[in-house]
Amino acid sequence: MDKVKQNKTFIPLGASNHVLSERSDHDFYATDPKAVRFLIENEKFNNNIWEPATGMGHIANEFIQSGFNVKMTDLFEYDVDGCDTGVDFLQCNEIFDGDIVTNPPYNKSTEFVEHALKLIPEGNKVVMFLKIQFLETTKRYEQIFKINPPKKIYVAVKRFACKKDGDFTKDLGSALCYCWFVWEKGFKGDPIIKWFNYDNNIENSLW
Repeated sequence: MDKVKQNKTFIPLGASNHVLSERSDHDFYATDPKAVRFLIENEKFNNNIWEPATGMGHIANEFIQSGFNVKMTDLFEYDVDGCDTGVDFLQCNEIFDGDIVTNPPYNKSTEFVEHALKLIPEGNKVVMFLKIQFLETTKRYEQIFKINPPKKIYVAVKRFACKKDGDFTKDLGSALCYCWFVWEKGFKGDPIIKWFNYDNNIENSLW
């Protein structure tokens, strides 16, 4: 099989979150603001939000524009005003009185979810933008889902492209399905699964 065709065949199933190209530095891929606006419109949040993988600010900016108090941190520098850089979220131990919302580096996503749940009070939320394959694997089930199941999962019907350059002026689509995983600390039970869609005429519709 041709090497390029072979690579394309395995893109949707492999560990990478993204299309056939060189992977981004630091496993950074920005989140489409449309997906963030949908989340804000359909979930209730604490007034205090922590974005621990701020990147270029695509998630944080939408929350700021919606009137939330947003704490922005990142391990790396992306030249975002108000973002504290050099902060390793996985080494942070102070309890945060608010909700944690981010699109984590996928190679650290399990660790981000586990750690975030330790840093918030009962009843507060951890929300992560992750590909749908995050639901898989025995290890992840034992580490996270068995103990702390998400309360809701919002599945994107139209696939979002996460961009390593942060430019969403061109919608190139994606080979992968992304979801918002919503944990409410202390919740026990079966997740509610909902679908959402957007296009040029109908943005952020919930099904």
